[in-house]
Amino acid sequence: QVQLVESGGGLVQAGDSLRLSCAASGRAFTTYTMGWFRQAPGKEREFVAAIMWSGARTDYADSVKGRFTISRDNAKNTVYLQMNSLKPEDTAVYYCAADQSYAGVRSTREYDYWGQGTQVTVSS
Repeated sequence: QVQLVESGGGLVQAGDSLRLSCAASGRAFTTYTMGWFRQAPGKEREFVAAIMWSGARTDYADSVKGRFTISRDNAKNTVYLQMNSLKPEDTAVYYCAADQSYAGVRSTREYDYWGQGTQVTVSS
C-alpha cells in the first residue's frame, strides 16, 4: 500500500514557475514508477509526466515538454514536478500516482495509487 500527498499548488501568473511535490508513505516507494496527471474542469484526466523507479527514464506529454521536469528523491520518498513558463491552459488539479511497472505510463488505468490532488491556477 502506498499513500500519496501532493503539495505546492497555487495561483500564479502566466510565465511564472511552480514546483509540485508528492510525498509517499508505505513500503516499496523506490520500486514504483511515479506519474503526474492533471484534470481541468469538464475534461478528462490527462497524462503530464512519468519517471521510472530509478530515474533512468522519463516521459512527458507534448504539451509540457521543455517546460516541465519530473524528478524524484528516493531517499525522501518524494517525486517533484518543476513547472516553468506556465500558461493559463496549465490550470488544473494535478495528481501524482504510483504504478508498479513502466508499461503504459500514459494511461490512468495503469496506476495503482493516487493522491488527492493539488490545484494549480494560472492567470493570464
